[in-house]
Formats: sequence, structure tokens, C-alpha cells
Amino acid sequence: MLKFSKFAMLSTLLAFTACTQAADEKAAALVNGVAIPQSRVDLRVKFAAQQGQPDTPELQKAIKDDLINLEVISQAAAKAGLDKQAETAEQIELSRQSILASAYVQDYAKTHPVSEEALKQEFDAMKSRIGNKEFKLSHILVASEEEANKVAADLKKKGASFAKTAKAKSMDPGSKDKGGELGWSVPANFVQPFAEAAAQLKKGQVSAPVQTQFGWHIIKLEDTRELKVPSFDEIKPNLEKRLQQQALQKAIEELRGKARIE
Repeated sequence: MLKFSKFAMLSTLLAFTACTQAADEKAAALVNGVAIPQSRVDLRVKFAAQQGQPDTPELQKAIKDDLINLEVISQAAAKAGLDKQAETAEQIELSRQSILASAYVQDYAKTHPVSEEALKQEFDAMKSRIGNKEFKLSHILVASEEEANKVAADLKKKGASFAKTAKAKSMDPGSKDKGGELGWSVPANFVQPFAEAAAQLKKGQVSAPVQTQFGWHIIKLEDTRELKVPSFDEIKPNLEKRLQQQALQKAIEELRGKARIE
């Protein structure tokens, strides 16, 4: 059985109290003469459905009760003058701006759809970047070139173990306890100097020291395997979302560029 708190979180409900009531719109309830429009209830039901809750009479009643509670509390707060307090006024304004920003983002996505051609170009570029092989890599990360050269020399000694050396010498907390293992990945997932060095290795081979912004690496190619790239249709939703986010970010930057910011 669904349970709704008697006083739902105001921050969750603020987004649903901004609807404008048409003069002839059906009211779901009247609270001290103030109408709660049915559209507000419908919007809450729609939001609940998006979270996986079925539209039932119980849900409708629970939402209506929550909105009545919200209206009662809001009226009491206004009567007490709390809406005039500086902090409260700032929170109301921030909520208004957040709602408008969300509406802008949704409208932008609708009015600027990503073309099929752009999606296919991005898919082809992605396939080119990641290649057709996955690499199983291990590495040892140290702070200085001098230390890296010493580790590289030690690894060339008879009986030297890359895994044991990684556990003893590597400063990478995510891999040192696993003997430096980074698991399966494509070189494009690593920073460029690391990726370029890894791509040149043969199975079982250890690289010379490689510098990145993280320090100095000695890389070992443990194995390779063919990479199964998802089909265009499988990855299309993620590509569309990413390109929309990039376009939106560009639009925001353009808005900032045109704005007078002092």
C-alpha cells in the first residue's frame, strides 16, 4: 500500500506549485477560498508515474492531501510574514529560477533535435577512436623519472615480478594491491601518452617509463582481445543524450557571452 508523508518535502513540491490557474479551470480543492487546480494534481501524478508508481485512486488522493497540506502550511507561513524574510525570499527566487532553467532545457531539447546524420557521424568517430581491440593492462606509477628508471631496470632482472613490484612500488591506490592490474579497456580511455605507449606494446611486453600528469608509468600489456562494438541502434540513445548535452552547454556559453556580467 502506498504511503505518503503527511507533510511532503517542500523542496520536492515547489516545482509543482508554480502552475498558473486558468479562470475556468476545475479546482481539485478549495483551501480558505484558494483553489488548488486539478492541473497541479495531474502534474504530481505524472511525476509519480515517471518514478514508476501506477496511477491509482489511492495515489490521486494521497497527492491531493499533500497539496492541501502544502496550501494550509503556505497560507499560515504567509500570514506569519515568513515569505517576507530575506532567506525565505531568496529560496523562493532560487526555486523559480530552477523551474525556469529546467523548462528552458526541456524546450531546447525539443526545438533542437539531434539529426540522424550527426548521430551517425558521432558513431563513426567513436568507432575510429576506440579501435577494434581491448587491452588488458597493468602499470606501476611512481613520482619521478629517476624512480621510474630504477623500477624499469629492476624489472629487467632475472626473476623479477611485475605484480610484486607494483604492490611494493606503485603509488596508484586503485591498482597497486592488484599487482598493477587495470583490467580490460581500450587505449582511448587513458590519457594520450599512456594510450600511445600501450598501443605500441606486444603481449607480455613492458614499456619504458612514460610521463603523464599523474606521474611516471611503467606499463605492461597482459593480453588483447577483439572488441565487440555495440551497434548504432544500441548506442544511439546515449549518443543522442551526449550530443544534446554538448549542444545545450554551447547554448549556455553563448547566452553567457551575450549577457552583461559585472
